[in-house]
This record gives sequence, C-alpha cells and structure tokens, in this order.
Amino acid sequence: MADQAQQLREMMKGREEAPVQEKKNTRIIAVTSGKGGVGKTNMSVNIAIAYAQLGKKVIVMDADLGLANVNVALGIIPKYNLYHVIRKQKRLEDIILDTDYGISFVAGASGFSKIANLTAEERESFVVELASLSSADVIIIDTSAGVSANVLSFVAAADDAIIVTTPEPTAITDAYGIIKIIATEIDSLNLGLKLIVNRVKSVTEGKKVAERVINIAGQFLNLKVDYLGYVYDDLSVPQSVLKQRPFLVNEPNGKAAICVKHIVSRLEKVEYKEGGGVGRFIRRLIGRM
Repeated sequence: MADQAQQLREMMKGREEAPVQEKKNTRIIAVTSGKGGVGKTNMSVNIAIAYAQLGKKVIVMDADLGLANVNVALGIIPKYNLYHVIRKQKRLEDIILDTDYGISFVAGASGFSKIANLTAEERESFVVELASLSSADVIIIDTSAGVSANVLSFVAAADDAIIVTTPEPTAITDAYGIIKIIATEIDSLNLGLKLIVNRVKSVTEGKKVAERVINIAGQFLNLKVDYLGYVYDDLSVPQSVLKQRPFLVNEPNGKAAICVKHIVSRLEKVEYKEGGGVGRFIRRLIGRM
C-alpha cells in the first residue's frame, strides 16, 4: 500500500495545484457511525437538504463502496455510479444527478471493499475526478458504517466528521469505538469531531448520551468532541423511509425535521469555520492512501 501511495504522489506532482485553484472554499463533512442502523444515511441526506434550504449548493457523495444506499433514501435508481468513474467508463461530472430536493448526489459503487484496493492508476483517476466537485458550497460524504480503512480515509480528509449514534448501549459503545480509532489512527486530527444522538425520546436523554460519550473521549483519549445536537424518535422518519422521500421534505414541520434544521444552524453558526476545499480534501485523502 505504501508503494502504491508513493506512486500516486509521484503521478500527482504538477497536478495538485490545479484542484486547489477553487472559486470557493467548499466545506466537506463526513458523516459516519460505529455501527449500521443508527440513521447515518438519513442524517446525511436530510442535513444536505437543510443546507440547500439555506441557499447552499450541496452535493451528497455516497462513499459506501460496498452497500451504497443514498439513492434508496432519495428514491432514485442511478444508471451510473462511482464504479464507472473508477473504471474510467464515465467522468464524475457525468454521474452527478440532480434531485427534486435541491441537492445533487453521486451514487456509491457496489462491489468495492475499499479505495485502498484500487491500483495506483485507478486511484489517480479517482482523485483527479474529485476536483470536479469543487463548485459546491458543501459536500456531504456518507461513509459506510464501521471502521474500515475507507471510512478513516474520508474522515481524515474532511473538514468535519459527524458521528451518529442512538441511545442504545451497543450504539453508544460503537460510537466511542470509532472515536477511539479515529484518535489513534489519524496522525493529525485537524478536523472538527461532532456527535449527533439520533432517535431520542427527550432532550434529557440526548444530553445524557452525548455527555457519556464526550466525557469518556475527553478522559481517556484527551479528545474534544462537540455535541452537535439530537434528533427525536419521530414516526415521520420510518414513514418517509418507506416512501423513499427524505423526512425533511415529506414532513417538514415534524420533530425530526426541526431538529435537523437546528443542527445545520449550529454547524453554520457555532464555531463555524470555512471549509478547506476540495484541494485540501484530495491531498489528505492521498496521504491516507
């Protein structure tokens, strides 16, 4: 893997400056979780829509290269996905799909276990293609669940990493687990690490779960994790999933939708920092490869 990474860096010499010449500082947010089933993809899609409602140009990229499902949440059947880009059958700009919800999205590739398994040539092509996303204000990257090398690559390269958990004991344990691995595996932790507690019954429950995770991370890992907010356990969410429509659109005044709007407001106003842009994201991603 190290040899392939070196080859990629050599091939990228003279090209790295091109992606950096951006018209805007794109903010790149990776959304991840320690386990599946906590609502990570739902959070990614609806956070993107909330950003779009603020007038931002938003792209959601499904970075799950094994079990991609952002398209399911959006009710869209894509003809092409990242597999075709990586295999040089399509350009990334050719597979970006507009939606009825004010956001665009890039479908994930099914069948790949991780980017690290790609050849140097395939990774070079993929990295160069990422530069075409730099016209967006915000890119939401929906990673796969768990702690694969692929997940860590996207988390390390992003400006912010949002970890989604629920009040379930297993979900809390897995949330701490992925935070621990992020703290130990990523050498330079320059990203903002944030926590969302999904499916809470009350404000108090969300706060208690967050305090538990944050306190343990601070005590044992010396790592600061910001509590971004909670999302209520709202019947409109599973109903929206069945309809394959984002709950922010299907039930815009529902409890879950209002919570997500508050979360995006906090992302914009509380300790807000401009994104490093696609260029910096690409350089960090290369480093992880």
